[in-house]
Amino acid sequence: MPRRRTVFLCTECGADHPSWSGRCPSCGAWNTLVEERLEQPGRSPAPGRPAPTPVPVGAIPAAPGSRLLSGIAELDRVFGGGIFRGSVNLLGGEPGIGKSTMMLQLAAALAEAGETVLYATGEESAEQVAERARRTGSLAGRLLVVPATALGEIAGALSGTGASILVVDSIQTIFSDDLSGAPGSVAQVRHCASEIVGMCKPSGVTAFLVGHVTKDGMLAGPKVLEHLVDSVVAFEGDAGRGHRMLRAVKNRFGSTNELGLFRMGAQGLEEVPDPTGIFIADRDASVPGSCVVPTIDGNRCLLVEVQALVNPTDYPQPVRKVSGMDPNRVAMVLAVLSRRLRLPLGTADVFVNVTGGARIAEPAADLAVAAAIASGLQDKPCNPAAACCGEIGLAGELRAISDGERRIREAVHLGFKSIVLPESNTRELKPSLKKLPIKIHGCRTLHEAL
Repeated sequence: MPRRRTVFLCTECGADHPSWSGRCPSCGAWNTLVEERLEQPGRSPAPGRPAPTPVPVGAIPAAPGSRLLSGIAELDRVFGGGIFRGSVNLLGGEPGIGKSTMMLQLAAALAEAGETVLYATGEESAEQVAERARRTGSLAGRLLVVPATALGEIAGALSGTGASILVVDSIQTIFSDDLSGAPGSVAQVRHCASEIVGMCKPSGVTAFLVGHVTKDGMLAGPKVLEHLVDSVVAFEGDAGRGHRMLRAVKNRFGSTNELGLFRMGAQGLEEVPDPTGIFIADRDASVPGSCVVPTIDGNRCLLVEVQALVNPTDYPQPVRKVSGMDPNRVAMVLAVLSRRLRLPLGTADVFVNVTGGARIAEPAADLAVAAAIASGLQDKPCNPAAACCGEIGLAGELRAISDGERRIREAVHLGFKSIVLPESNTRELKPSLKKLPIKIHGCRTLHEAL
């Protein structure tokens, strides 16, 4: 008879412990232990397996046709020029962002390319998946749908159909009869993901797992889930807006510096091969508190609008709200503006927003944030034909940023007439850049730039 035992599993590292504690003894993370009840089946001797023979790494032949091209150029770009055959990939994103739509369109594209695709849906019925397929034009003869949540049923369908592609939507809805925990629990997610990897790798089946995220934006489930798979791809954007961004957080077979851009339309996700200007198309440059920054995201240069609203307040604790970038970085810029430029920000609420659902993760946007805040405070619009970028130090100096040439060329491409950069960047510019129809201002300090 199977025996039940209660353990406490760490959602960060997956380690199990006999009792609860505030800190995981294995990885040191705080408040990550959750209670799980597991069934231990009776022990039986493992069947004998032949020992694998070690082979020199140079003698292993390269796999022919090792990458699958889906025909969706933006997605193939993120995966490093195509999806590696036999890999296990995890796609995560907020609810309603379009994860299921993306997976269904990818499955249909691979089926049209001649692959047999098994789409295991645990969140929707087969009729609901078929309706989405009709709406998005994803009907393909080699795309097979099975509504299943039991791991054994999915394994049986995979072997019965001989599919070369497996899509599981989502891993949090799958359960194994070997465990007593509910679907989505740490133990079930870890066990099912491990079984899927062990099932797909030897047979060369390419697998895609759809994963939920927590309220903090982290992938739900144990951290070991990210270690098990070959690539982790994040689907980002504002569910209420049209643009979506696909980026690789982990990729064993390619770079993590690629960014794919999509637009949610009436017939599903559409590629945005040329993202030039999509985040500033609706900008009203005559309004105070708006500044454009050329930002590098992966291997792409995007011009993004940073907005700031500064409003006087009588409350002793002013409000600071940030959307689309690191709040700690904005707090540092506010401190430098207040201390070095003597701007009266201590009695004002400050709201900073990156438009279009974009996210900025580099310090090169510091100068644009400072310019937008100063513009909003003084109620004077920034130069509508100017862009700016630069990292701000605590002493108020402007520090050099990377890829200054690409930022200048992108600003010229969108018709900007001037750009403000750190002075150290202007000293390294090629002579050909000085012939472009744009005025390049090199500044040493934040005071000089504003």
